[in-house]
Amino acid sequence: MRYKGYEAVVRFDDDLERFHGEVVNTRDVITFQGKSVAELKREFKNSIEDYLEFCRERNEEPDRPFSGNFVLRISPELHNKLYRLAKRSGKSLNSFIEESLSTVNG
Repeated sequence: MRYKGYEAVVRFDDDLERFHGEVVNTRDVITFQGKSVAELKREFKNSIEDYLEFCRERNEEPDRPFSGNFVLRISPELHNKLYRLAKRSGKSLNSFIEESLSTVNG
């Protein structure tokens, strides 16, 4: 599920017969729940709007969905190895790593 750039994953609790959702592309914790798909979607949007309003009231910048940039520290040897593999593939190091990571399931 997506709303205003925020992405959520949803699980169903068999015991409670309820859907539980959590926004996964931000560091802040934003959760919601519902008994039906319609209620779940409504509560997801309400949770995002409540979160944004809470941030406005506190004069805080909301944690936005991840930008796609992150710093990764690795050994110089691994850096060199990845660079050489990328060059042999005819790709930039960034493209090579992005393609490699895109195959990870999770």
